[in-house]
Amino acid sequence: MVILGFDIGSAFTPDVSLFETVIRGLVTYFSIFLLLRVVLRGKTSAVTVSDLLVLVLIADAAQNAMAAQYNSITNGIVLVATIVLASFAVDWLAFRFPSVQRFVHPERKPLVVDGRVIRTTLREELMTEEELMTQLRLYGADDLADVKAAYLEGNGEVSVIRLEDRQTRRRPRRRPRPATSGAD
Repeated sequence: MVILGFDIGSAFTPDVSLFETVIRGLVTYFSIFLLLRVVLRGKTSAVTVSDLLVLVLIADAAQNAMAAQYNSITNGIVLVATIVLASFAVDWLAFRFPSVQRFVHPERKPLVVDGRVIRTTLREELMTEEELMTQLRLYGADDLADVKAAYLEGNGEVSVIRLEDRQTRRRPRRRPRPATSGAD
């Protein structure tokens, strides 16, 4: 059916086998996932210009591997659905199986303990002290002495426990008792 010069039938007729589209999508997704998981494993969640450039270049490079030069809308929809479902499957497997969870969401690593920088973790994660201090300042800690602990979490974010936060937790506020009227 052609409407205003647009052939709807050919736009939705797959150029490449749908099975091939699914296989290409899965192989590309898991290949890129593994590369990013191994190479960018400990990066903080802050996205730098070079990180963004890497992601854009990966997307462009992977496009041909996934697409097999198709022009069909159907192939595009199947490919996107394959990638979304693969992502869901990885999260589901990580939820169900601890061994997969440790790979997909690694355990936290200490960056600061009792105001002392853990330099071995910084070296392993290729994080400078200035990058660490930036993360600490985002939590309102200008001085290492204010930090009870800081961790690089499995999702790449830095979490900070300040000394005052810990003291506040030890002394919970008591709720004032409701005022009673003299008419009781």
